[in-house]
Amino acid sequence: MPHHHHHIQKLHARLIKTGHHNDHLSLRPLLLSCATLSLSYARSLLYSIPSPDAFAWNTLIRAHANATTTKADSPPSNALNLFVEMRQRGVSPDHYTFPFALKACARLAFLQTGKAIHSQAVTLGFDSDIFVQNTLIHLYGNCGLVESACQVFDEMPHRDLVSWSATIACFANNGLGEEALAAFREMQVATSLRPDEVMMVSVVSAVSTLGALELGRWVDFYVRRSAFDITVSMGTALIVMYSKCGCIGSAVKVFREMPERNELTWTALINGFALHGQSKEALRTFYEMKQSGFRPDYVTFIGVLSACSHGGLLEQGWQLFNSIRRDYGIDPGLEHYGCMVDLLGRAGLLNECYDFIERMQIAPNSIIWRTLLGACANYSNVKLAEHVKRRISELDPHHDGDYVLLSNAYGGLGRWVEKAGVRCSMQERGIGKRPGCSLIEVDRVIHEFVAGDESHPQSKEINEMLGLILEQLRSVGYAPDTSNVLFDIEEEEKERALSYHSEKLAVAFALLSSHHGRTIRVVKNLRICHDCHIFMKLVSGIFHREIIVRDRNRFHHFREGFCSCGDYW
Repeated sequence: MPHHHHHIQKLHARLIKTGHHNDHLSLRPLLLSCATLSLSYARSLLYSIPSPDAFAWNTLIRAHANATTTKADSPPSNALNLFVEMRQRGVSPDHYTFPFALKACARLAFLQTGKAIHSQAVTLGFDSDIFVQNTLIHLYGNCGLVESACQVFDEMPHRDLVSWSATIACFANNGLGEEALAAFREMQVATSLRPDEVMMVSVVSAVSTLGALELGRWVDFYVRRSAFDITVSMGTALIVMYSKCGCIGSAVKVFREMPERNELTWTALINGFALHGQSKEALRTFYEMKQSGFRPDYVTFIGVLSACSHGGLLEQGWQLFNSIRRDYGIDPGLEHYGCMVDLLGRAGLLNECYDFIERMQIAPNSIIWRTLLGACANYSNVKLAEHVKRRISELDPHHDGDYVLLSNAYGGLGRWVEKAGVRCSMQERGIGKRPGCSLIEVDRVIHEFVAGDESHPQSKEINEMLGLILEQLRSVGYAPDTSNVLFDIEEEEKERALSYHSEKLAVAFALLSSHHGRTIRVVKNLRICHDCHIFMKLVSGIFHREIIVRDRNRFHHFREGFCSCGDYW
């Protein structure tokens, strides 16, 4: 880098000697060189020009919008400052300026600033420019405004590969996997455009949100058939996809075949092992990562600590947590503290967990307290649960999950009067419980089931199949675990409520529809309840089918009457 700086300074000196230091055309190569090597030198050069033109401003704005963000100096923020200064100096932006400024807003998720720049683009007549429109889709997608992004896309008279790619990324990054894949298919049918690597990474991410392995294998095959290089970003995305689709073996295979890896790749594999409850493999990968010369970062520690939590590895968890600041100079964040709270709570060390939260060096949020509340519910510690609930109410009074967990703590002790009181309190405050939803893929078609919903076209057959399954389960001693059913109703009604949990409906549909012996894969939006966990174990044994359930926290692999989590989740 010092050699490059010296070269730039010599070039600048030559321009001054020959009297071309104020000539815009002569300065362009120098500005471009500076912008790729030293942003601070480039800025000082810009300010030395008496009246820089739009090209000069654009060069600097683009360089800052694209640069890697650092804590000390945020280049995207500087890009916006330069844009404001350009306008203040009376230099008219052109169709290059707006995409660069909007990209900076997208990277910072500065929605209001982006909207203001969008308005300026409209005023100056650049809103119909394809580069501006593409960057607007990117901006709105990054800020979670999917409808606004779609509106821009729908109103475009002409769309290029970037337009489609930005829209697919918008869906994928906002958890709308089916919409992302639908857009990808529409592009293939309606245009002759060939997807590039950036688009395929978004498509792979979309499959990850759905957890659909058949689709995932098809996308992997498509990537390889289309002769895409398995770059670091593509390989890492495939590792995440296979991990989230319940096939950690394929994730490991992709990892081993990758010619090059970075910290994100290692972290993706560690997270994959953690998600599948393979805690020792996650730890082994963590230490292998360090031996390979890669430095764990903030996100890596979240993965390895969550692995300790899922595996109940208390001693290793403490050692890793203490090393974050001591050995790596990283200040532990809420996510790291949350993993430790989860680890202590799962282990039943509730008082120690409470003391740990009280001693945190950053203020705990409601999620930290809620994690402890969940542990209190699991261990039916009502006294501590009530105390924790008061702490949460101070931070976040309108969250349904707290009431549900507190209600479950009462239910575990059979205290139905208090449980009913909690439920009434929820209704008075207008708080509703989010319904359980499960996705299942059969022949590359995603089917969605909601607890108690009968809108599926095969609903009658599914319910009949579920009835047959429950009969067989009862014959081997299954009795529904109703301790956590939320209503104070007759036992028979409680059992009926449990029978229609979404993952049970999904499994009944799979047994009805899929080929004999094929693994059943279910993705659920909530944590699997104790009764459904018992149900899945028994079904896997009686029907000799492997069932893989991805709930909100992790994967459960049910095989021949046993679960990979060892009933510890």
